[in-house]
Amino acid sequence: MNGQVIRAIAIDDEPMALRVIESHAHKMKQLDLIMTTTDAVEGLVFAQNHDIDLIFLDIQMPDLTGIQFLKQLAGQSKVVLTTAYTQYALEGYDYDVIDYLLKPISFDRFLRSVQKMQRLFITNEAAGASNIALENPTKTDFGVIFIKTEHKLVKVDHQDLLYLQGGKDYTTVVTRSEKLLTLTTLAKFEESLPEAYFMRVHKSYLVALTKIQFIERQRIFIDHAVIPIGDSYKEHVFKKIGG
Repeated sequence: MNGQVIRAIAIDDEPMALRVIESHAHKMKQLDLIMTTTDAVEGLVFAQNHDIDLIFLDIQMPDLTGIQFLKQLAGQSKVVLTTAYTQYALEGYDYDVIDYLLKPISFDRFLRSVQKMQRLFITNEAAGASNIALENPTKTDFGVIFIKTEHKLVKVDHQDLLYLQGGKDYTTVVTRSEKLLTLTTLAKFEESLPEAYFMRVHKSYLVALTKIQFIERQRIFIDHAVIPIGDSYKEHVFKKIGG
């Protein structure tokens, strides 16, 4: 990344979708959209041969799907998936995906994705400095988070997180192997974790979407836990998971 200007490309087989991204990008000084294409193969070759920070990538394309593209890209650039179908976004979990945008893409959501990329850049710069006091959960990559407990910082992979339960002055972070207690608020975790894969379902709960086993009568079942869906979150939850 050159300074804090994000060099980006956009790949989508729908010209109208590309025009929307171009329109949003032109409003942002921190984003330099240097190339757009409707040809996924052309986009992949360009990304592999240029210094690209961020790729806006459609999941469903005829010659090369977004997931196939990610496998070939091998983490060379960060990726924001774009799709008209929410269920496809979770397929990108194992790759270097920082967010997904549901079409039609609003400027507000587009801006938030770019801001995530900016935060990653700032965090990576800070991680290289010594003696930094970490007051909030801190990501060194979008697949890992550091959780500050009473005496230490504990590294947790995103894939290991089941859910987080917020209390008045603390949060319990639950993985398959342990429970961690931290003074970091649930709201801070919600800001830090990628919203493509983690969702607030209740004022006291944040869950990992890929760990949901099933939902029954406004309750989410994850491992041995039963998590309520708050009335004010119900519409958003079912809209996001396509239920």
